[in-house]
Amino acid sequence: MKKVLSVIAIAALSASFVACGPSAEEQAAAQAKADSLANAIKEAFSASAVDTAAPAVVDTAAAVAAPATTETK
Repeated sequence: MKKVLSVIAIAALSASFVACGPSAEEQAAAQAKADSLANAIKEAFSASAVDTAAPAVVDTAAAVAAPATTETK
């Protein structure tokens, strides 16, 4: 008898979990939101990769350092 009631309880819980799932419209809306978020992240990464790949401008006058003078007593 306990096994029969256990099987019935498991079946009822399983049915309630399946019945409470999102509808097709909610799934489509969630998928569209996830796709737009993924595209935004992809565009942000590609934009940052382009910015960091730009060559650095070197100021040659500032790169040449004056010789350091040290005084010893």
